[in-house]
Amino acid sequence: MSATIAPTAVVDPRAQIGNHVQIGHFCVIGPDVKIGDGTRVDEHVVLTGICSIGEDNHIFPGSVLGAHPQDTSYTDAPTCVEIGDGNVFREHCTVNRATEKEDGITLVGNNNYFMAGTHIAHDCKVGDRIVIANNGMLGGHVRVGNDVTLAGGVGVSHFASIGQLSFVSAMSRVLHDVPPFMIVDGQPTKPRAVNTIGLKRHDYSSDDITALTKAFKLLYRSKVGVETARDQLFNEGPIRPVLKHLFNCLDHSSGGRHGRGQDRRKKKAA
Repeated sequence: MSATIAPTAVVDPRAQIGNHVQIGHFCVIGPDVKIGDGTRVDEHVVLTGICSIGEDNHIFPGSVLGAHPQDTSYTDAPTCVEIGDGNVFREHCTVNRATEKEDGITLVGNNNYFMAGTHIAHDCKVGDRIVIANNGMLGGHVRVGNDVTLAGGVGVSHFASIGQLSFVSAMSRVLHDVPPFMIVDGQPTKPRAVNTIGLKRHDYSSDDITALTKAFKLLYRSKVGVETARDQLFNEGPIRPVLKHLFNCLDHSSGGRHGRGQDRRKKKAA
């Protein structure tokens, strides 16, 4: 079955439109856009630039995907946006194409749910099964791991990384990297607890949760320092993969200024 395109939509004949695609009234689809099978594009959506959208996505009214980055140094380079499968972009979401300061790709994974007003800036890399609530904002070059939840009104500073299965509380200001598996909040954010509910929902074992809880108490309650906490936990054993991942992320964060590991890239991107 071919695509269903509303008569008021403006679709460039060079755009690649898959089977069973639905395009609503007053949409504008540019020449370098590719839309995968089964994707639904509601009314008043703009898809522009070099923008590849996978299968079975749903893009709600007012969203703009693939527009120029909000970077004053951008000079119309042929950078792009790549979006995977099964994503939901609610009303007025924006995803900007990349700059030339990294690999030229703003990347969004699979099965994410972006609520109204979500902004994903240039050069971001966003994983799978992420929920960003209303008016969540990702600055340029942000990294978001899998299974993350950002509550309403969260602002993430450029070059920050959000670790997998973390939860960022509403109205938080993320200036530093967020450790995986943790609940953070504040202005700026600080770890407050282990994301126990999220871990259980994703079938992590009670042993994993216990190990992470011990790590949290050493790192953020006793504040013994990363090396002391690592030595104590690894010597007690067993060394669980979740602990390895947590400390690898902490090592990465400490490698950059301001607790952002990606700050090492910043000079290259300047």
